[in-house]
Amino acid sequence: MAGRVLLLGRPGCHLCDEARSVIERVAAEVGVSWEERSVDDDPDLLARYGDQVPVTFVDGRQHDFWRVDETRLRRALS
Repeated sequence: MAGRVLLLGRPGCHLCDEARSVIERVAAEVGVSWEERSVDDDPDLLARYGDQVPVTFVDGRQHDFWRVDETRLRRALS
């Protein structure tokens, strides 16, 4: 089963590192799974989201880009 949260990012992205930390923390607290993909590995994702990374999806819907708001993410997962 896919995670409830999907993080689209890329290697070497400091905003992606920050987003990952927030997602790891919140997902652990609320007990949900998450996954991460690199836009650099998929030409379609790169074309669509390459300028917005990190991009966060919750339950298949775009939730945030550039920054992850911890309170907003927690609320979406509750």
